[in-house]
Amino acid sequence: MTGAAVAWLPDGRLHLHHGPIDIIAQAWGDPVAVVEGERRVAIRFGSVLAELAAELPVLRREGGQPLGEIGRVMAKATSRFAPRFITPMAAVAGAVADALLAELAVPGVKRAYVNNGGDIALHLMPGHSLTCAIAARPGLPDHLTVRAEDSVRGIATSGWRGRSWSLGIADSVSVLAKTAAIADAAATMIANAVDLPGHPGISRRPAVELQADSDLGTRLVTVGVAGLSADDIDRALRDGETVARAYRSRGLIEAAAVFLHPEMRTLGPLSLKEPALV
Repeated sequence: MTGAAVAWLPDGRLHLHHGPIDIIAQAWGDPVAVVEGERRVAIRFGSVLAELAAELPVLRREGGQPLGEIGRVMAKATSRFAPRFITPMAAVAGAVADALLAELAVPGVKRAYVNNGGDIALHLMPGHSLTCAIAARPGLPDHLTVRAEDSVRGIATSGWRGRSWSLGIADSVSVLAKTAAIADAAATMIANAVDLPGHPGISRRPAVELQADSDLGTRLVTVGVAGLSADDIDRALRDGETVARAYRSRGLIEAAAVFLHPEMRTLGPLSLKEPALV
């Protein structure tokens, strides 16, 4: 495996790549501060993968207590969703985004984001905002604006069609929360809850058959969804909404959008809109 790669895209965004980690980041503000923030991010990013790899057995274990900085954030975020099954790995992308944002958001940076494969950490000084895209069904509004006065600083998405395995059948679940790590864990759990156990149109396989070292072990993950009736979709979405409402009542999340073809449900102060035409 090659080492961490840090590069600037033609439009000025920062691209960070190392093994399975692929990140886009950007900052606005005082030019000197932006350069310093990017320098700090580049240094921190160089150690992220090794830090996580050193503790993978613990991070993949339910209730695991890692010692690394990012691992501790992962464990703390996911512990909020116990006793339902969850491992620290459910928050890995969000926790990495949070850690790198902390380096990028130096004094003088007015707004910034770190996008780790769709799990996004945000920095907003008063008077500033950022518009982000979520993984919505094609043809539906998929952009939202987060303002400095909002309590949202993390956005994450999960679902069976995503890059990670899911126990449920949601096409995608996007969550807004106070941190990207918590949003990441919550999106995983809500996506798991959107389900129809025993439905003949849903195909599942043990996670270890698809990824030998999966933290899900022999649990059955979704590999195909077909033949759902309108009632099936409504029932699965209601189960996901119930879990999302419970998390919101506990202050774990601010809002969520749940997609199961062809339906969408939103919860909390979430206003999706079409992207602005350039």
